[in-house]
Amino acid sequence: MNHLPCPLIAFVAAGLTVTGAAAVEYPYPSAEPQKTGWPLTVEERAYVVERPEYDRRPGREANKHLPQFWPAVPAAGHFGGDAWLKLHEAHVKTVQAHQGPLDVLLVGDSITIQWADAWATHFPGLKAVNVGIGGDKTQNVLWRLDHGGVEGLQPKAILLMIGNNNMFFTPETGIEAAAKGIQMCVANLREKFPAAEVILAKILPAHRPGNRFYEDIKKTNAALGPLKLDNDPKVHVLDLWSDFTNADGTLKAPLFTPDNIHLSKAGYATYASKLQPLLGPLLKK
Repeated sequence: MNHLPCPLIAFVAAGLTVTGAAAVEYPYPSAEPQKTGWPLTVEERAYVVERPEYDRRPGREANKHLPQFWPAVPAAGHFGGDAWLKLHEAHVKTVQAHQGPLDVLLVGDSITIQWADAWATHFPGLKAVNVGIGGDKTQNVLWRLDHGGVEGLQPKAILLMIGNNNMFFTPETGIEAAAKGIQMCVANLREKFPAAEVILAKILPAHRPGNRFYEDIKKTNAALGPLKLDNDPKVHVLDLWSDFTNADGTLKAPLFTPDNIHLSKAGYATYASKLQPLLGPLLKK
């Protein structure tokens, strides 16, 4: 793939297209009553609160099973009732309180939101906004980006890590679809913030070699390679796998909490040590 002037990003091989100033084009038309914008209409709020996520998947409106599209088409999360939406609303309020320029926007799931005090420790002085939500998949991030989740911010750099929770569904969606979901999150952020540098951190390992979850993470990370996201000079791929695993592929236990998914204090220190050499120069551009 040739280098393309951004925000002109073409994902022809993947069937995903983002062009110029136009909105991101998703691979399947969502049944959302309100595709974008904030605040939510009464109809959209009822749609995302009253229906569990599985009842809003692409194809459901036509009684079709289309798991290959799930990761790349926006869908609000659902913890029961409006619990997930309340987390999103809290992030929207934070974003509205920090309008304008900032150094770093952090986007992702629980591993992102749990940076917490570790971020201030390792990146003191940087103005950052963190919009991670635990349990989020790529499709949930896409929905949040399109519904007020980052509106009005002007980040110099964006740190994205997403995809871990998509592994629960790879037996249905397949690996390539999960990778395309990550690709679409990158495309969405590039379209919204054409001047920002995007750091895509590949999915961290979890569990142990031989475990399906572990193996599917590894395969999804590998599937990002052919997509050549870093052919875009504003996209930088950060691969942390070898930093969090031993020579035999097992997890470096001190870097993880007992669930073998989330990071310990030492884990965030390792993450920060690998992020700093990349982030520092980007913020000086």
